[in-house]
Amino acid sequence: MNHEPTNDLRIVETADGSNTIYNPQVGENYHSKHGALQESKHVFVSAGLDYYLHSETGSKETNASILEVGFGTGLNFLLSADFCIDQKVKLDYTGIEAYPLSAEMIGQTGYDQYISSETWQSFLHQYSKSLTGPVAITPTCQLQVAHCKLLDFQSDKLYDVIYFDAFAAIHQPEMWDETAIAHTVQFLKPGGVFVTYAITGNLKRSLKALGCKVEKTPGAPGKREMLRATANFI
Repeated sequence: MNHEPTNDLRIVETADGSNTIYNPQVGENYHSKHGALQESKHVFVSAGLDYYLHSETGSKETNASILEVGFGTGLNFLLSADFCIDQKVKLDYTGIEAYPLSAEMIGQTGYDQYISSETWQSFLHQYSKSLTGPVAITPTCQLQVAHCKLLDFQSDKLYDVIYFDAFAAIHQPEMWDETAIAHTVQFLKPGGVFVTYAITGNLKRSLKALGCKVEKTPGAPGKREMLRATANFI
């Protein structure tokens, strides 16, 4: 299924006043209509990264590595980068994005309101380069955006946290099937954390079958629950 961004992409304001981008070809926003900023902070930074850094495994670390499936607008990365700067944690971030947005389109989101100007300006300047290899966004934050489909992504790295932020299964079912989830989880370290805004029976079963401990946690505004899984495999 081809979900390449088109010229019809448009900025849309969400319920918390932050913007997202609507993709008419997919028929969905890149973030929750109930609040792009709230969703990103709650699901990924708080329930994912911060949770990991306070876990038995992560509390010993001064470095964090994140793999994001569905890099999109870069909001999850930007908030995570600023969070890590504040927490004095070195961040190695890899995003997977089959159809990257342009730096110009991302620049129209207004996300500069929510992060430091240094992080924002460096990100916009280095974003195009990150599509071809790792770049330093700040002295302690490295970004690479793998310009490929999920099943084509390969890496020797294992990651502390996986942000699974694909479009919803109703629009992109192939991203949520057992093959896609298994391919993703193979890049998770033992003790690592997988988080996503969605929760379904199939997703829970797939993650449990892969050796993950699965839990339901309160969702971001507009969603009652979300899913977090911790890798129990050795």
